[in-house]
Amino acid sequence: MNWKYVKLAFLVLLILLIAVPSFRYFASIDWSKQHSNRIATLPLLTATDTVGEFRLPIGEFELLVRVAGLQNEGPGVVLLHGFPESSIMWRPLLEQAATEGYRVIAFDQRGYSPGARPTGVSHYHIDSLTQDVIDVADHMGFDQFHLVGHDWGAVLSWNVAMEYPERLLTLTALSIPHIGVFFDAVMNHPEQQERSSYFKLLQLPLLPEYRFVANDQQFYKQMMSKNHPDYLAEYLALYGEYGAATAALNWYRALDVEEMASNKIFKRSIQAPTLYIWGKEDGVIAPAIIPQQEALIEATYREISLETGHGLIQTKPDTVIQEILRHFAG
Repeated sequence: MNWKYVKLAFLVLLILLIAVPSFRYFASIDWSKQHSNRIATLPLLTATDTVGEFRLPIGEFELLVRVAGLQNEGPGVVLLHGFPESSIMWRPLLEQAATEGYRVIAFDQRGYSPGARPTGVSHYHIDSLTQDVIDVADHMGFDQFHLVGHDWGAVLSWNVAMEYPERLLTLTALSIPHIGVFFDAVMNHPEQQERSSYFKLLQLPLLPEYRFVANDQQFYKQMMSKNHPDYLAEYLALYGEYGAATAALNWYRALDVEEMASNKIFKRSIQAPTLYIWGKEDGVIAPAIIPQQEALIEATYREISLETGHGLIQTKPDTVIQEILRHFAG
C-alpha cells in the first residue's frame, strides 16, 4: 500500500469536511447587512416622538426600539423579547396597550441590536442584561413601570423584580417561571433537566451558529415558520448578518446554571403583583415545577395556562394581550 496516497486522500477528505460546511455557512451570510443598514437610517428617539421605530443611545450602545403611546399620560410599559426573536414580536401588545393609555417601549436587547453587539461572552451576564432594562426605563423617564417578558425576557423580568422591586408596578412573565425555581429544577428535577438539555447544545462553540445560519437558514425558517411573515422576515434579516447569531447565543454561553440554582439572590421573593402565563404544550417547562413559585411571590399572584406551546403571544395573541392589560389595570 502506498501510504503517500493514503495520506493525500485523507488530507483531501479533511479539507472537504471543513470547506463544505464553511461554504454553506458563509454563503448564507448577508454581507450587505441589510438589517443593520435599515436600522442605521432610523431617526434617534426624541422627546417629541410618540410612535414608531427609532434608535436609542444607551451608554456605549445604540438600541433598536419600538415605541407607542408616548403622548399618553398613563404608566410606562417595558417589553422584553426572548430567544430567538426580537422586539417585533410585541407589536400587537405595543399597539393595544398604547390605545389603553399606556406609554410603551419594546427594544431589541443586547446582542440583537446591531449597535449593541459586544464581542465576548462576559458581556452577556445577567447583571449586564438587567442593567440594560433599567437604563432604558431611566431614559424613558419611567420611574415605575409595568414589565413584561417572554422566554429569556422573562428570566430578566424576574431578576429585575428582585433587584429593583421599587421600580415595578406589575410583573408579567410568559413561559419561564421564577428563575429561583426554574434553574434549581434545571439542576435537580429530572424532567426539567431533560427539557433543558438543549442549553448545553446552544453553549457549544460554532455548531449552533452553523445550525441557525447555514443552508440559507433552513433550520431557522422551519423552527419559526408559524410566525407572522413580517416577523419572520425581520428575524431572518437579523440572524443572517455575521456575528448576530453568536451574540444571541452568548446569552446561553454566559449562563451559569449552577450559580443560578445555588445562589440565594436568585431565590428572593417578588414584591410586585405578578401574572404568569404558560402553555400546556410547552416542551421547555416541566409543569410539575410551576406550583413551587407561588411561595416566592409575596404580592398578588395570578396564573393562566393555555392550550398552546412556548410561543404564547404568537399563537394566542388575543387572550394573552387581554390578560396582560387586565393585569395592568389591577
